[in-house]
Amino acid sequence: MNLTVKGKNIDVGDALKTRAAESLDHIFGKYFSNPIEATVTMSREAHLFMSQISVHVGRGIMLQSEGEAETANAAYDTAAETLAKRLRRYKRRLRDHHRAGTEDRRSQYYVLAQEPEEAEEPEHVNGSGEAHHPVVVAEMQTNIPTLTVGEAVMRLDLANQQAMMFLNRAHGGLNMVYRRNDGNIGWVDPGLEAATRQ
Repeated sequence: MNLTVKGKNIDVGDALKTRAAESLDHIFGKYFSNPIEATVTMSREAHLFMSQISVHVGRGIMLQSEGEAETANAAYDTAAETLAKRLRRYKRRLRDHHRAGTEDRRSQYYVLAQEPEEAEEPEHVNGSGEAHHPVVVAEMQTNIPTLTVGEAVMRLDLANQQAMMFLNRAHGGLNMVYRRNDGNIGWVDPGLEAATRQ
């Protein structure tokens, strides 16, 4: 595994790098073999240290966890423990998913500029009566994987994401899973309505 340990506005010493390497080797040796690469990022905000761990374990599968504490080691330990819990929960399914492989569909991905808060005009019409279009900050290619709903929920949880779009393996339509404010996972399936109309 290729490991990078870096700090944002702090110096990361050799002791923390060694601790991270040994810890991640132990976690992945126990739950999952052959991760591709891992990045540990340490930062400090006010009196707290923040640790972010991102691990690329397979094609399109990222694990991410975060931790914060009053010391750098404690922040790292919190993030590593969260990562281990996620791996333990999905150990069997992750190994099966890793062996099976998935299909992807290429798609455009846009990042839009945030609207200023003081804007009072409606979003759809500007002063001249023309449609208002948000400013595109970035444009790139992305892959939309073909997954079952269970696999999509697993990837959402492992990557600690808020939402994920995927092609539903059952009917080939676009679906989305997302993390609700109450902690549960929501699932949007427009293909279900189309199937009931036929």
